[in-house]
Amino acid sequence: MPPYRKYVCAACQYVYDEAVGDPDSGIAPGTRWEDVPDDWSCPDCGVDKDMFDLMED
Repeated sequence: MPPYRKYVCAACQYVYDEAVGDPDSGIAPGTRWEDVPDDWSCPDCGVDKDMFDLMED
């Protein structure tokens, strides 16, 4: 299995970490980005999922 990735919100810099998920929004730890529902939004600023970019190492 590939390593977990992180995605950063272009608007507020919130980081979605696949290893952590977003339990407060019902996204379990270990949920891959492609498995996060399309209607999920940034928990800090509310922008859509398409406003997130893959963080490079």
